[in-house]
Amino acid sequence: MTKNMGMVDRAIRAVVGLALIYWAIKGGPVWAWIGVVPLLTAAIGSCPAYSLIGVNTCPIAKK
Repeated sequence: MTKNMGMVDRAIRAVVGLALIYWAIKGGPVWAWIGVVPLLTAAIGSCPAYSLIGVNTCPIAKK
């Protein structure tokens, strides 16, 4: 899987993912567990949705 996410994109996803998971743990709605998805995509550096629509925010992969 090729990387298609830049560092800023990955950082934002990680923060949002962690915030949603924290909210779910603290008694938030069940759907807040969806935070696992942005956290995992941030960890691997690749977003399947980006691949489908042709978006690439990774400066290294653009060469």
